[in-house]
Amino acid sequence: MSMAGEAEVSSYADGASRGIFNQAWGVLATLLCVLLTTVMAPMAAMSAAMSRYHAVTVLSRIWARTILTLCGVKVEVVGRQNLPGSGPCILVANHKSFFDIFAVAAHIPGEPRFVGKKELLKIPAIGYALQHSGHIVIDRQSGGKEIRKAVESIRRGFTVCVFAEGHRFNDNQLHEFNDGAAWLAILTKLPAVPLAISGSGTFMPRGAMVVRPGGTIRLTLGPAIATAGMKSADRTELTHKLEEQVRADFVAEI
Repeated sequence: MSMAGEAEVSSYADGASRGIFNQAWGVLATLLCVLLTTVMAPMAAMSAAMSRYHAVTVLSRIWARTILTLCGVKVEVVGRQNLPGSGPCILVANHKSFFDIFAVAAHIPGEPRFVGKKELLKIPAIGYALQHSGHIVIDRQSGGKEIRKAVESIRRGFTVCVFAEGHRFNDNQLHEFNDGAAWLAILTKLPAVPLAISGSGTFMPRGAMVVRPGGTIRLTLGPAIATAGMKSADRTELTHKLEEQVRADFVAEI
């Protein structure tokens, strides 16, 4: 066999070995992440029941950082200076993967909370922790109740992250933003900060059951947009500005 042929065979064997290793790593990491979640979710639920909101934040940060480490995921944060000091804000982000949540919870300073769907409440312990620790769970039937809860969460000093596309997408493209995040920012008079999340769709896209380990997520924070003085009628224009900034900062590959 020629040297070129031997090199080709060797390269193929190395690639196959890496593929098998990554698959095994992904399965093991997924199992460990599930185990970690089953241990930490009840702790977060107990802290939430005692209204120890900062303890929930600390537990969430440990949980998220550990998951990222187990899965070999590095997180880069660009534009941290665009966050409004030590005060809360509304983060308006795109959404590709569960790893978006882990990256934000682990690396955005302050007391980050998320807007999620009511189906999450059905998950044992996790659902209770979400409902009682300042996260905002959307239930269209509850109407004003959820709005009041959102305002209450923000008054406690929580930064609220809204995934403005509505749900996760697998096509590695940005989709039209809903105006709910802009409306919430205007209602609470908090600055709206565009957040572009790049690279996260690689690790666990929608529908995946096993993590694809290794790689980098980039969180790019754009300039904050002040909402003081804005009215509800301004939410469409604000949504367009936020979406344009996220599109400008998003990169398909890292």
